[in-house]
Amino acid sequence: MVDVIPAPVHAAVPGDGWFELGPGTGLAAGAGTERTERWLRATLTAATGLPLAPGDPGRGDVVRLSLDPAVTRDLGAEGYRLDVTPDGAHLAGGGPAGLFWGAQTLRQLLGPDAFRRAPLPGRRWRLPSVRVRDAPRFRWRGLMLDVARHFMPKEGVLRYLDLMAAHKLNVFHFHLTDDQGWRVEIRRYPKLTEIGSWRSRTKFGHRASSLWEEKPHGGHYTQDDIREIVAYAAERHITVVPEIDVPGHSQAAIAAYPELGNTDVVDTTALAVWDDWGISPHVLAPTDDTLRFYEGVFEEVLELFPADAADFSAFVHVGGDECRKDQWRRSPAAQARIRELGLAGEDGLQAWFVGHFDRWLSARGRRLIGWDEILEGGLAAGAAVSSWRGYRGGITAARAGHDVVMCPEQQVYLDHRQDAGADEPVPIGYVRTLEDVYRFEPVPPELTADQARHVLGTQANVWTEVLEEPARVDYQTFPRLAALAEVAWSALPAPAERDFADFERRMAVHYRRLDALGVAYRPPTGPRPWQRRPGVPGRPIDGPPPNR
Repeated sequence: MVDVIPAPVHAAVPGDGWFELGPGTGLAAGAGTERTERWLRATLTAATGLPLAPGDPGRGDVVRLSLDPAVTRDLGAEGYRLDVTPDGAHLAGGGPAGLFWGAQTLRQLLGPDAFRRAPLPGRRWRLPSVRVRDAPRFRWRGLMLDVARHFMPKEGVLRYLDLMAAHKLNVFHFHLTDDQGWRVEIRRYPKLTEIGSWRSRTKFGHRASSLWEEKPHGGHYTQDDIREIVAYAAERHITVVPEIDVPGHSQAAIAAYPELGNTDVVDTTALAVWDDWGISPHVLAPTDDTLRFYEGVFEEVLELFPADAADFSAFVHVGGDECRKDQWRRSPAAQARIRELGLAGEDGLQAWFVGHFDRWLSARGRRLIGWDEILEGGLAAGAAVSSWRGYRGGITAARAGHDVVMCPEQQVYLDHRQDAGADEPVPIGYVRTLEDVYRFEPVPPELTADQARHVLGTQANVWTEVLEEPARVDYQTFPRLAALAEVAWSALPAPAERDFADFERRMAVHYRRLDALGVAYRPPTGPRPWQRRPGVPGRPIDGPPPNR
């Protein structure tokens, strides 16, 4: 059996033979394979202690890497073919990305200790004789990580890129700004990080909790940090899509630059970065000065996240969700703007705000993507939608010809609790078990075949209000991210027909890989004592989540 996650499209074990790697085993890299060669040699040399010196592709005892037009034709640029015999291994990619995903399969086949950073004594390194033909179902296979609510230092972000690569995920949605913190350096507006990147204290647990951590929390990424993260991701064929929230979820920005707020109804000079959870009432003022300010922000963002026609890097996420309109309703300036522009009330004002940046980004060869609220008021043809409030927004968008990333909160919000047990730490939202995530289907049956082609793929979203440290992020994310990775990659049958028992069997091996990587996942038997948070209130939602 081939105990690989995500499951390959086709895998056959022709016999009981093995290819054993030893001190003389070579790594033969063909033209165009340099990126995977670097990664594979560095990773496997560290884990095995074997030199994997450059080898001759024409002899035995070699791992051969190549790009093959036949693989491109049959499986696409992200497809790969892996053939292992007792004499050696040949990994062929349809393109550089496909070759890299094949290297992830090869590493898994070497066993869990191949995921360590130093060799353990007495280990043998053997690849089973196998024939694998594999390619992804979806082009967009993502993870959204919220670093605004609880900051994750750069090393933690790089670690998550490695974890994504190990699961063949290829889009990192980087949630960089929110009411509780601004995390990216913008040089023309230094107060965004000087003031906006930290808060004086933090609510511990759900917003109904009476518990507080009475110490400052914060942090941000310098522009060089961002460049490093983007380059590190690119080496692993992962695209980073930044998110800068407008016009809501903007209290941190307004605290740094009070003129961005609705100053005719609120004394924004007294505003601080928010220390609570929920949806802040403080939203951006719909003025030309605010537009110019954020154009300046996005100009620097575009430079930090360059576009490549080969992937999804043209996308810039603008949020667009949960924009409270109370201040606009009370603001004479906002009401005058609505009349001046001939808009249909405050909802039209939000659509105007998002539409401005849709056009601004399009003029610079970029594509806007936002949460499904951006559909309200109409969208330009090139804009895409992250469908989070169930499937409905994605269905509406796809029927209107917009590309969609399916990430409904009822299915793939990994901050939601994994079990109904009383010992589940800070229980939030619906119960979404490992099996629930495994049975998630990104393409709604309501869509026609032509409409379904607008579903770019899916992603899991990890919001960090109650995830106060990296170990808590691990606990909520894993093992469910492994299930989402299989949903995004593998050619699975309809949800009710999926073989969850086989997935669990393969997960028994995969837990050992996660152990080797130091992932503080939720064990299948429930939280370990130190993973619990007794007495910290959450926000559980009773009953099954709605399907639509």
